Amino acid sequence: MGFKIKMNESEEKIIVSPSLLSANFANLERDIKKAKDGGADWLHIDVMDGHFVPNITIGVPVVKSIRQITDLILDVHLMIENPEKYIDAFVKAGADILTVHYEATGTKTRDILKKIKSLGIMAGLSIKPKTHPEEINEYISLADLILVMTVEPGFGGQDFMPECAEKLEYIKQRQLDGQYLQVDGGINAETADICKKLGANSLVAGSYIFGNNDITQGIQSLKK
Repeated sequence: MGFKIKMNESEEKIIVSPSLLSANFANLERDIKKAKDGGADWLHIDVMDGHFVPNITIGVPVVKSIRQITDLILDVHLMIENPEKYIDAFVKAGADILTVHYEATGTKTRDILKKIKSLGIMAGLSIKPKTHPEEINEYISLADLILVMTVEPGFGGQDFMPECAEKLEYIKQRQLDGQYLQVDGGINAETADICKKLGANSLVAGSYIFGNNDITQGIQSLKK
């Protein structure tokens, strides 16, 4: 099982969580080490089932293997149907954060967030670009992390959708102190600046980091 994160961490710095979706899967351990050496705080792992989103990526066995080669915080994003069926398995595999999608949890959202937190890790809730933030009002204070997608989830390398970033300010005003507001999709130095000004304190970036000749420079440019 992963370790509990200090909830005041968000008040101290911008958290950068490189997305492994853009890493070289033939050299995953190498890229993870580069990310850590470059100043990454967390490691974002996208789990897709080919149903909730039109792509299939990695599952529990790979998360378990990643846990064995790094002490970075594993920020696991479940883009899958019926995520409640897999919570225990991903926690056992070593996830430190489990983020589920509101569009997949619906009326079960409250119970699923409670279940994740009861296992001693952080619970995140994500929304797709077409979901209005008002829809998750009652859950904002219950989640340790809210993730706003600024692209349609499924594939890396998409263009940033500025209209989605506007949701950040609304959510930030309703979060409790110490909670995380994360953004994912088309993040680079320029779009990161937009998101930080709107309240984001955790940035997920894939191609901008792993496609950069200098991974350290890419990560540090997001922290500035």
